[in-house]
Amino acid sequence: MTITMPSSGNERLLTPGEVATLFRVDPKTVTRWASAGRIGSIRTPGGHRRFRESEVRSMLADLTSEATLPPAHS
Repeated sequence: MTITMPSSGNERLLTPGEVATLFRVDPKTVTRWASAGRIGSIRTPGGHRRFRESEVRSMLADLTSEATLPPAHS
């Protein structure tokens, strides 16, 4: 289920399950990341977390590019 909220400027909002699928982690891990401030989230009127797709994709791209960098030499 994907929700678009008017206040977010028509940005697509992802559920914790959708974010978890992208990162290949458990949805509870995504919730912990949000609680710890590692990823931004908004709450629906019903109290559910939703994540801005642009922020999630940016975070995923950053992690992917870090994983492909050659190791730093000391």
